[in-house]
Amino acid sequence: MNSLENIVQQAREDFAGAPDPAALENAKARYLGKTGQITEQMKGLGKLAPDERKRQGALINAAKEQIESALNAARDALSDAQMQARLSAEAIDVTLPGRGRGVGGIHPVMRSWQRVEQIFGSIGFDVADGPEIENDWTNFTALNSPENHPARSMQDTFYIADNDTLGKPLLLRTHTSPMQVRYARMHQPPIKVIAPGRTYRVDSDATHSPMFHQVEGLWIDENISFADLKGVYLNFVRAFFETDDLQVRFRPSYFPFTEPSAEIDIAFGSGPLKGRWLEVSGAGQVHPTVIRNMGLDPERYIGFAFGSGLERLTMLRYGINDLRLFYEGDLRFLKQFN
Repeated sequence: MNSLENIVQQAREDFAGAPDPAALENAKARYLGKTGQITEQMKGLGKLAPDERKRQGALINAAKEQIESALNAARDALSDAQMQARLSAEAIDVTLPGRGRGVGGIHPVMRSWQRVEQIFGSIGFDVADGPEIENDWTNFTALNSPENHPARSMQDTFYIADNDTLGKPLLLRTHTSPMQVRYARMHQPPIKVIAPGRTYRVDSDATHSPMFHQVEGLWIDENISFADLKGVYLNFVRAFFETDDLQVRFRPSYFPFTEPSAEIDIAFGSGPLKGRWLEVSGAGQVHPTVIRNMGLDPERYIGFAFGSGLERLTMLRYGINDLRLFYEGDLRFLKQFN
């Protein structure tokens, strides 16, 4: 048999020289593994006489304990060395100035939302909020878009399986105009209100999104004319874009809920959009049928309504050419507005 003292001494040297835990475990196998030297010593005991087997077995067990003790000491030494290396690598220079906590900001579309509310609030408009899941009557019929009306095809949207009390499918609202009806049925004229909020349509490209934000405006009283609409909206866009150097025009158009109806365009007198006419809103005198569905007498009350996309206004205000940038979550883009 190999000298047990020599085996123990060689094991200590191998363990002490192991550069990492993997090498240490390989060294362990040479002595304590299934084919290791100590294991081979144990297997040889069967060839010895009983008295010699007892004596030699005690010596082998003592040698095994010494090797295991050396192995544990080497493991502790490697662990301590790894910890010291990590502490050195991750050392903190306490003399460096503090980094401070990052400061968040308001999303550019939400900035526009707040700005719109502030501008219209300054001229006496209330702000209304309501459900994003609407019924068919409020979203379409009350706004003079009865079933099978061709105007509905422009606003095919996301329907929900549950039915409302009229047996029609519920849907995610396609505009915030339903809030005009809801608000008017709960208030008496004069009615001056805007309804900003999320809306949903099956659209997705550089200037459209399946979810977008809209602000609807409504002014109902006994003598509200198209001239009032022009004055209010011109005041709004001048305040929103912070310039008087722009022109506003009203192009004849069609909407089922207003008559007469117009698209509102603006042309900037300076900057990158100088001279270009850009559509910013749809508007018009509220249709008598819609007045009636608001619970009011169309022979007595008249007014105007408009609807503007908050993303479109934001794109024009900041010179952004792709609406999808607002929703990609790219901090390099969003930090510009903080």
